[in-house]
Amino acid sequence: MANNILNRYLFEELSVRGELVQMDTAYQEILSSKEYPAPLQKLLGDLLVSTSLLTATLKFEGSITMQLQGDGPVSLAVINGDHNQKLRGVARWEGDIADDATIHDMMGKGYLVITITPDKGERYQGVVGLEGDNLSEVLEGYFERSEQLKTRLWIRTGEFEGKPHAAGMMLQVMPDGTGTPEDFEHLEQLTDTIKDEELFGLDANTLLYRLYNQDKVQVFEPKEVEFFCGCSRERSANAIVTVAQEEIFEIIAEEGQVALHCDYCGTTYAFDEAEVKALYAEANSDTGDKTIH
Repeated sequence: MANNILNRYLFEELSVRGELVQMDTAYQEILSSKEYPAPLQKLLGDLLVSTSLLTATLKFEGSITMQLQGDGPVSLAVINGDHNQKLRGVARWEGDIADDATIHDMMGKGYLVITITPDKGERYQGVVGLEGDNLSEVLEGYFERSEQLKTRLWIRTGEFEGKPHAAGMMLQVMPDGTGTPEDFEHLEQLTDTIKDEELFGLDANTLLYRLYNQDKVQVFEPKEVEFFCGCSRERSANAIVTVAQEEIFEIIAEEGQVALHCDYCGTTYAFDEAEVKALYAEANSDTGDKTIH
């Protein structure tokens, strides 16, 4: 099957739109940066699928960040994705997490922050309480309150053919007001029959036909989904020279180098004393300050 793909589709006679996203390596790369406990792996997969589905609804160029925060063992879980379906994510936790831990066990008193950032225009941010047994229910409540659009999500994470997979579907009433509750309920009942192995293992056309063969479905051009971090040695160097030279050289005196670690992809960028001196020399020459400590 074609994986790491998002498909958008439309029910021509029912005024309902849908999305289907299926990921393997995009999800696996996020998990590879740290040894996450199993429930946290699942939570990150749920966030990844949700963010992909939400970014596909953007009608402009920009990004969406979905960030879970709480006072439980997991203090932060975040996924960022843009209109090109480039996604990255990370989570932070302390202590042990039980294998059967729920989102509430992990986050404690938590909330979800959804930040929508257009490339041009003002940023929008919504804060959502964790009302529901899982992330799907939290987001369905968000759509009902903020956009008044009936929305259902089906999110699955797990192993398929021995490797982690994450996939999901979303149905949403079209905002033109022509969709009926009966139409939506009909499609909900059909989608409720989806099995994990179908979501993970079937291509989009086969899956959609199996679910909705009695309905007219228009499937749009698929979009590739990929893990993309964006960190680089150059960005790390630029970050170093924003710190006072004395602080950086104290670190080098103690450690022999200064190193910046990217939580998103697990890459470490290390700079020795000679490299750091060259960085500051270049930065100072740009500002007309020739002093090197």
